[in-house]
Amino acid sequence: MLADLHTHTDTSHGHHSAAEMYAAAAAAGLDLFGLSEHSPLPEDYACKLYVPAFPGNFPDFVRDMQALRSRCGQRADLPLPLLGVELDWLPGHPAFMRDFMARWPFSYVIGSLHYVGLVPVARPAAWTDGPDAARARYREYYAEMARMAASGLVNVASHPDFIKRSSYAMFHEWLGEPGSLDAAARAVQAMAAHHVIMEVSSAGLRQPFAEPYPCPAIMRLAADCGVDICLASDAHDRADAGAGLADVARYVRSFGFTCQTLPLRPDDIATRPAVLAQVRDYLDGPLPRLRFAL
Repeated sequence: MLADLHTHTDTSHGHHSAAEMYAAAAAAGLDLFGLSEHSPLPEDYACKLYVPAFPGNFPDFVRDMQALRSRCGQRADLPLPLLGVELDWLPGHPAFMRDFMARWPFSYVIGSLHYVGLVPVARPAAWTDGPDAARARYREYYAEMARMAASGLVNVASHPDFIKRSSYAMFHEWLGEPGSLDAAARAVQAMAAHHVIMEVSSAGLRQPFAEPYPCPAIMRLAADCGVDICLASDAHDRADAGAGLADVARYVRSFGFTCQTLPLRPDDIATRPAVLAQVRDYLDGPLPRLRFAL
């Protein structure tokens, strides 16, 4: 069963429309395809990558997804389209996050840390302030990830070491220092305790360092903690819809994982008997989810 629930459109900074991304998912043979556009940011944050019309065009994105669901949701020969969102975790703005999520009928919420404070961690300029500042930023990143997992606002913790994107060598050096893995472990333990799924993303394979998110050290923590995992591409281009899922499936199996867990209820996929037939477990509770064999 092939699913990719972390993908993007030209609503924010992807390259293609929802319809074009969906067509690419169909061509890739996916069973479930979720478009999870970025959430808008408060005024004190800025992302230079976003198109000028974002966030004003977010309602159009939701309408496009609802139209796809109406048009294609009953067709067993096409992927089931699902409306998700990638929520920027902004601890200083809890009301902003809750108000945004209350506006739209999202099937699931992916939580992401792209910022530590006001610092955008993917920007190379964020890593020019020396090793001590970097270490503090890594520690705060994982402290916030633990708080995000405990918040009850998200179903999935995405790309759990995204912070390495522009500081790869420093990040791995930090992980090797005494106590650093303990900071990451507390975040993974919070995911397990609060039934938040840890995303394993092929997006890292498309970076110069060619390493999935997360790295092997954090995958070992996830296996030890018994956290649920799901696979995703984080595609921003139609060429990447569903890309690398077989590679990350082999990767997670090497750490002993045999199932992926998707942030869905049975009624999310009620029109897909073939998919429902592959469900290993329905994991009820505050964050319902379905488990499938890898």
